[in-house]
Amino acid sequence: MKNLITSLSLLILIVPCTTAVAQIDPAKFNNPIIKDQYTGDPAALVYKDKVYLYAGHDEAPKDFHFYKMNEWVVYSSSDMKKWESHPVPLKTTDFAWAKGDAWASQVIERNGKFYWYVTVEHNSVQGKAIGIAVSDSPTGPFKDALGKALITNDMTKFTDISWDDIDPTVYIDTDGQASLFWGNTACHYAKLKNNMIELDGPIQHIKELPHFTEAPWIHKHKGWYYLSYAYEFPEKIAYAMSKSITGPWEFKGILNEIAGNSNTNHQSIIDFKGQSYFIYHNGATIPDGSSFRRSVCVDKLYYNKDGTMKRVVMTSEGIQ
Repeated sequence: MKNLITSLSLLILIVPCTTAVAQIDPAKFNNPIIKDQYTGDPAALVYKDKVYLYAGHDEAPKDFHFYKMNEWVVYSSSDMKKWESHPVPLKTTDFAWAKGDAWASQVIERNGKFYWYVTVEHNSVQGKAIGIAVSDSPTGPFKDALGKALITNDMTKFTDISWDDIDPTVYIDTDGQASLFWGNTACHYAKLKNNMIELDGPIQHIKELPHFTEAPWIHKHKGWYYLSYAYEFPEKIAYAMSKSITGPWEFKGILNEIAGNSNTNHQSIIDFKGQSYFIYHNGATIPDGSSFRRSVCVDKLYYNKDGTMKRVVMTSEGIQ
């Protein structure tokens, strides 16, 4: 009997397992959505049945340990799966008062014009600054709308660093009021005039965002305002909710975990053709990705019945 059990055990070890294992076709891995170059800090605009994706171009060489970014790029899609590349619409050299660093940005449309709020390094006022470019087309070309910075580092005193004036995001409410949010370690907020290139009132500080790092993004869904942002460092994405764009904001928790192989995590949230999407970057895709050689990805976003958002699951498959 002992010999029989031993023989059966050996047979079990020798016979290969025939249980079917589901195979995933690598061709169906839609993340990252941008594969022809490294891109980070995505911001999306829905306009006339298309999504326009704006991002910074990560140009850092392999093993380079900081950002090298001199231009922004734009792609468009009608289905969130296939993305068309357009000629480079804007570079840091298009701002005569800037000296580089094409950091996070966002484009918004108003009255047929497209306003691009960007982060750059100012050439005379120490630190990061926010500029505005404008175009008659979502794909550009864009030109400097002001001839100077809208926000410079000496205008904000809520934190004593030179890089707190970054990551602008703009939202136009149903009453036509445009609002600008931005910041690092401190989240700033100000109203914009109807011309979209001037502040309309004082700069304010939002205090209800625990562990705020950077990357604010404003969106609205079924009467709720959502302010999502990069949380701690390395960065997760957290969010707060309010019934008013001016707050008070109630912290709701983590929305997205640390993005693979990237210290930063930068989100864009949109609704398109009846579905909500969470657009982000990571450093784990495309060969030799890193915190400074990032790739833009997208996954679906869902809401709970009480308006809170379900935690976003990052996938390789992306949008099928």
